[in-house]
Amino acid sequence: MVLASVFLGLVIVIIISLCLTGVTYVDEDENEILELSSNKTFLVMLKIPEDCVTEEKLPDLLTKRLTDVYSSSPALSRYFTSVEIIDFSGENATITYHLHFGFPSEDHNFMKYVMSEELVLGVLQQDFHDQNVSGCETLGLDAASLRFSE
Repeated sequence: MVLASVFLGLVIVIIISLCLTGVTYVDEDENEILELSSNKTFLVMLKIPEDCVTEEKLPDLLTKRLTDVYSSSPALSRYFTSVEIIDFSGENATITYHLHFGFPSEDHNFMKYVMSEELVLGVLQQDFHDQNVSGCETLGLDAASLRFSE
């Protein structure tokens, strides 16, 4: 009986301490205000499928979508600053954007892992695979239709 009450007391103490720790824990990174002293720009050229070329609002839709994608990305939202249309050509069926990111300093590992071309492109490709643009379902699905450079 004594052993059972000691075990029960230990379980109660653990549960109470877990509850108190969960209530008082504040994630320091969540509220950190970064000083973005450096900039990086990526060039994205997207080939528009033939069935989408006639969409008049496509550049605005894509601008909003790119802004939403990078603003809501857990890895990149803190560093994303803006999207800018550079060129929209109906004849070539292409649209070109600049993606602007700001970051605190030029740390080699930060540039290699967080601001890498692969990560920024991967976030965009994943979004195109997850959600199609209405009326333009094949947009961004073909890897050859998306050119990405720094």
